[in-house]
Amino acid sequence: MRLTVDALHLTLGTTPVLRDVGLDVSPGHVVGLVGPNGSGKSTLLRAVYRSLRPAAGIVEVDGHDVWRLSPRAAARHTAAVLQDGAGAGGLTVIETVALGRNPHHGLLGRGGAADRRAVTEAMENCGIAPLAHRDLASLSGGERQRVLLARALAQAPGLLVLDELTNHLDIRARFELLGLIRKAGVTTLAVLHDLDLAARFCDRLVVLHHGRAVAAGPVLDVLTPHLLQKVFGVGARAERHPDGIIRVTYEADPLAP
Repeated sequence: MRLTVDALHLTLGTTPVLRDVGLDVSPGHVVGLVGPNGSGKSTLLRAVYRSLRPAAGIVEVDGHDVWRLSPRAAARHTAAVLQDGAGAGGLTVIETVALGRNPHHGLLGRGGAADRRAVTEAMENCGIAPLAHRDLASLSGGERQRVLLARALAQAPGLLVLDELTNHLDIRARFELLGLIRKAGVTTLAVLHDLDLAARFCDRLVVLHHGRAVAAGPVLDVLTPHLLQKVFGVGARAERHPDGIIRVTYEADPLAP
């Protein structure tokens, strides 16, 4: 599914947070949303997954204005995986993943064979099938994030929205989790703080600064030394290495002009 955001304005109280923001995520692409703290990244995601209504502008998934859909219909299009979004304790892994099927049920609906297949496949794809009957609270941070991703994939969305999913994970867990997202092949908009991870795993980047989208496009076109200095205040450059991986390299003194 394609995500289109156009002329989005969002205010919290009387404070403008997003101003005339637009972006486009092509079907099957992973787009990273990056920017300094307070630039509006998580707020933009909240407008996309119907948690925070914008003052003006359009959010469309597969041509549907998400704010004109019912919450249940919107959830069949978009799944959100949030930082520390495990919810209340007391559920096993398989029970947690099965919650992803709720948007596909009626008010009195119960899980059937299709739901069980979706849950099993999501758990297998995320490598958590052996943990099926473990209590969610007993898992490590990386394992819990895999469970939350499996819950989102069981939802069978056309769009994944990820808010700082890799925070608090060690580097191996970050690589594994982002690899799972790439393998899933679902259109994805992800807030990432680590520019090097964003450069490695994203097809395109959108940079937010002071509530505006100041750059968008392929990674090497966006992460120029000028932008990195102007927006993030660091001396750095992004380069494609012989192995094909794009890496961000910081100066010996990253705060040097």
